Amino acid sequence: MASVSVYNMDGKEVEKMDVNDSVFAAPINEHLLHKAVVLQLANKRQGTQKAKTRSEVRGGGRKPWRQKGTGHARQGSIRSPQWTGGGVVFAPTPRDYSFKMNKKEKEAALKAALSAKVKDSQLYVVDEFKFDEPKTKTMNELLTKMGAGKAFIVLGGEGAAPSDAQKNAALSARNIQGVRSTYFLREENKEAGNATVTSGLNVYDILKYDALVIEKNAIKAIEEVYA
Repeated sequence: MASVSVYNMDGKEVEKMDVNDSVFAAPINEHLLHKAVVLQLANKRQGTQKAKTRSEVRGGGRKPWRQKGTGHARQGSIRSPQWTGGGVVFAPTPRDYSFKMNKKEKEAALKAALSAKVKDSQLYVVDEFKFDEPKTKTMNELLTKMGAGKAFIVLGGEGAAPSDAQKNAALSARNIQGVRSTYFLREENKEAGNATVTSGLNVYDILKYDALVIEKNAIKAIEEVYA
C-alpha cells in the first residue's frame, strides 16, 4: 500500500499512514484528467456573449445609392459588415458550453488526480486541524513548516456538518493568497442503509494547487466513498 506522512499542528511528522491503493495509487489517465478540467471550466462559463448580425442592427433598410453610374462599389445596405456600425459577420450568440462525463470517468479522473499528488510527494495529511478560533497566522505557519506552500485544503470526515474547529480552519485559510479550502463530509444513514456525501473535492483544484493538504478523517471518508 502507498504510504504518506501525517503531520500535527506544529508541522512535525508524527506517523506514516497507509492509504488505499485503489484511490491513491490508481492509474494516471492524462486524457481523463484533461477532460475533467475542461468540463469544470466549461461548466463555469456563462455563455451570455452576444453581438448583432446585419439583420439585427437598426437601420440600413434603404439602398445607400443607386446600383450603377456613381463610381462607387455596389452597396445594398449601410448595415453590411464592411460598414462602420454594421453587423458582425459570424456574430457570437448565447450558448451552453457545458457537457457531461459519466460517473465512472469522473471517479477515475479524481482517483488519477489524487494518485498524481501521492506520486509527486505533494499530498500532506494533517492529524487534526485544531482551531479554537480563526487564526490566519497559525494556518500559514503550519503550511510553511510542512512545505505545502500554495495548497488546496480538504477538511472533513464523518458527520453531516463541519465541526467548529473545521469551520475555524477554513476561515483561517481564507485570507492566505494561493490557498483554498473545502469540505469532504460523509454521513452514514443507518435506517436507509446508505451514506450522504457532501464534497467540494474536484480534479481542477487538486491539479491547480502545488500541494494537497487533507485532514486524516477526510482521507478515511474519501476511501470509504471511492475505494
